Parts: sequence; C-alpha cells; structure tokens
Amino acid sequence: MWTVIYIAPTAKLAEMIKHRLSEEGFLVHIRPVNMSKGHFEILVPSGELEEVQEVLNLILHP
Repeated sequence: MWTVIYIAPTAKLAEMIKHRLSEEGFLVHIRPVNMSKGHFEILVPSGELEEVQEVLNLILHP
C-alpha cells in the first residue's frame, strides 16, 4: 500500500524529492494530481512513512 507523503507544486521539485529519497534507499513514486495542473503527489510505501517523513523534513527544511 502506498501513502501520499507530500504534494509538490512543480515537477522539478517532485523529481528532486524523489531523487533525494531514493538516494536514502526509499521506494518512491510520483503521480500527477488530476484536479490541479502542475501538482504532483509523492508516494511511499506505508510501512516506511515515519522514516520518510523525517528525511523529507530535512530535505524541505535544511
């Protein structure tokens, strides 16, 4: 089961987050949000949610 951890406002930011999380060893998927152009959901396995949240916080707020 996959869980949305973040909604990125741009494809560039979504790709950067995916790359950084992948470097940390997490599985990451990106999918466009249908209701609003240009926004992308960052999805991770539900079992990794807490660990990913910590790393994502460091990525977004260095």
